[in-house]
Amino acid sequence: MKNYTEHLWFHTKKRREFINITPQIEECLRKSGIKEGLCLVNAMHITASVFINDDESGLHEDFERWLQEHMPHEPISQYKHNLTGEDNGDAHLKRTIMGREVVVAISKGKLDFGPWEQIFYGEFDGRRKKRVMVKIIGE
Repeated sequence: MKNYTEHLWFHTKKRREFINITPQIEECLRKSGIKEGLCLVNAMHITASVFINDDESGLHEDFERWLQEHMPHEPISQYKHNLTGEDNGDAHLKRTIMGREVVVAISKGKLDFGPWEQIFYGEFDGRRKKRVMVKIIGE
């Protein structure tokens, strides 16, 4: 069995963003040469997420609105985590809801998605450098 690992780096300009990373993951798969197997895509920071969904701007606005309704950034005093001097208690909760990683099957050298599925990086406490690990295993 072969394996391939690559790290993707993100430094968002905004505190919260959703970025379609499907093309970068497809490039990693191409470089790996693996035709049948699994691809793990993992956010390597506790306030960032990786998830699969549709690349539709209205849906992303719905995510943002829903997350802000249920876990607003402010007032920061509402989160016990922020008593440590941080201001990102909401980002930790948002990451938990949106997920840490995804695993996608690889079939015939392609990511084996359902209709409309794409891979996204979700940033909830941005404006600093963070990474995503891509680990591909198979034959």
